[in-house]
Amino acid sequence: MRDQIMKPAHLIAATLMAAMSFSAFAQEARIHGQIEKLDHSVLTVKTNHDGTLPIRLDHDATVTAMTAASLADITQGRFVGTAAHPGGPNGELVAVEVHIFADSMRGTGEGHRPMAQGNTMTNATVESVVAGVQDRVLTLRYKGGEQKVQVPANVPVVMLTPSNRSALKKGEHVSFFATRQANGVITASHVTVGVNGVIPPL
Repeated sequence: MRDQIMKPAHLIAATLMAAMSFSAFAQEARIHGQIEKLDHSVLTVKTNHDGTLPIRLDHDATVTAMTAASLADITQGRFVGTAAHPGGPNGELVAVEVHIFADSMRGTGEGHRPMAQGNTMTNATVESVVAGVQDRVLTLRYKGGEQKVQVPANVPVVMLTPSNRSALKKGEHVSFFATRQANGVITASHVTVGVNGVIPPL
């Protein structure tokens, strides 16, 4: 996701999306694209890398809505998730994106874990926020530890709330993991959908 510390965030996202397409992984991949239609349980998506794909949603598939947010919405006590890389001026991690979870989703994926190419994912509660001229430094506390994360002013910040299939409208952008079954059918158990034109950053 980062070409050793100095790659811009939009290139990081593009690299990650390209690496996760079905052209690279036959069984499971992250899908990014735009909804063409939802017909009963089949979601047709014009993807960024694999053309148009029909995705069969599991019977109990869940939907999360993503709406635009800002640095000002990242306040003490919020539960957030952030992908980040090393390189902060005082040893902090540097965020690539920040997801603010609705209170009902508190605890989702809590913890700090490695990702590809030396990057990390941290889902945790905001213990403190230090505002700089153009950024924020967050202290994120989770069970068993904490991390300090610098959030630059240009990093995408979004809000996540539980939703349902009514949000899966033509033209909206989606991001989700999908699995190719042995019979070739591609399925998904969860979909994140950007609302009102929001494009999921990763």
